[in-house]
Amino acid sequence: MPELDDRALGTVLKTLRQPPMPGMAEIQTALLDQSLTEPRGDWDRKWHRISVLAQYAMDSHLPEAWLARQPHDANIIALHGWTECLRALRRGSMPTAQDVLDACHRAADDRPADPTHWVVILGVLRCLGAPQREVFWAWNEVLIRDRWHRQAHLDMLSYLSPAECGSHMQMMDFVDSVQASMPPTAPTLGLELTAATRQYINTLDTGGPSALLARDQWHHRADASILERALNWQLDPRCLHHAAALADLNALAFALAAARRPNDAKAVFATLGGIVTPWPWNALGDPLTAYERESKRALR
Repeated sequence: MPELDDRALGTVLKTLRQPPMPGMAEIQTALLDQSLTEPRGDWDRKWHRISVLAQYAMDSHLPEAWLARQPHDANIIALHGWTECLRALRRGSMPTAQDVLDACHRAADDRPADPTHWVVILGVLRCLGAPQREVFWAWNEVLIRDRWHRQAHLDMLSYLSPAECGSHMQMMDFVDSVQASMPPTAPTLGLELTAATRQYINTLDTGGPSALLARDQWHHRADASILERALNWQLDPRCLHHAAALADLNALAFALAAARRPNDAKAVFATLGGIVTPWPWNALGDPLTAYERESKRALR
């Protein structure tokens, strides 16, 4: 369920999966427009819908068809732009980068309060491996409009990592600076857990003795503290109200399973109710198989 618990988005995805028939394109476009217009001012919810729709449509010509149908629609421009970012991250190049940047700059001028197009611009610059001064300029434009935008923070985490244009120290300094001032209601509450989980998966991917000892990471003081803070999400009623909360809980369940803490994982799996996200479970093979195996172990 890529929509997680967003039922309106689930309805749109169900309609998009319908076979072609007369008038279906108009119905799909209308539903798409409604789903991206409906969460007025809720930038977190809007981005969740854009990201899920882009992921769904990236292997089709739908984004181009939608853009051709509504070339000046700011929401369609953002959706098409993010689809191009996802394609670029997969293939390693972005020939449409300048076109996407130009369209998003125009849309951002038309909607100065909306951070969405600046998030796409940030994503394009990340795909291009742009200099840090350019990336931080786009980053600051996002923060002006939405201080705790989840996707923007995840993009910066990736950009500042040693795998892209930064270093481990830069990445961790970024996480620490965000964590120091982040309220418990922020959609970015899973940032430090995401960073730790990525590190764990990177260690697994190296293979050999390091992979065999990767589980020990979760027993080091820093990472054990990250897990303890994440476990408090379900105890604090202010937490877990953002659109991708179930994605963060998937990361928590994965980390607890890796740390061999089935008693703690049990409540998280119960909350998830079988809603699985591809990452981080795909690090263990098929995500559904890995999730089912670990959830059974915890619930048993």
